[in-house]
Amino acid sequence: MNSESPWLALLLNPGTGVLIALLLAAAWIDWRTMRIPNWLTVAGMCWGLLWNAVSAPTVMEGVLTAVGGLALGLGLFLPLWLLRVMGAGDVKLMAMVGAFLGALATFKAIVFVGLAGGIVVLAYAVANGSAGRLARNVRDLVYSAALPGVPAWRPSEATPSLGRLPYGVSIAAGTIAYLLLRQLG
Repeated sequence: MNSESPWLALLLNPGTGVLIALLLAAAWIDWRTMRIPNWLTVAGMCWGLLWNAVSAPTVMEGVLTAVGGLALGLGLFLPLWLLRVMGAGDVKLMAMVGAFLGALATFKAIVFVGLAGGIVVLAYAVANGSAGRLARNVRDLVYSAALPGVPAWRPSEATPSLGRLPYGVSIAAGTIAYLLLRQLG
């Protein structure tokens, strides 16, 4: 077996191949515009639902798989949008991923997305000389989450946010890494 076969298998599969294409498109658009368009995420959710419906042993099983993954992706990322930590396009993109992968695989992919996001944030902070600010913000966030009576953390003038990052890039990188490792395993 040559080294290209896991990638080739992923790309030729109508489920994962389309998902990877949509993720790459979303990452590119997010990188350039800081937005992920609804036409991309909604079309992806529909394709994930359809793909699962026709590829599962029964249509109902496929639909339930897609809806479960979509709900998990949406449910885990929606609070981050409500806290204004993440954009709505990022939330919908993770829901789209869920529609393709189902709940269990979506949960696993989210772990990889979080790792990719952490790497991107660290690289951004180091490149922009704001690693100290990042460390203070993380410290304050942990204190407010772990200590009773400490008010909920919000970026302030004393500890401003690092700025906006195109998180669709991290969602794409983490999900594709998960898919590849799953294919290899």
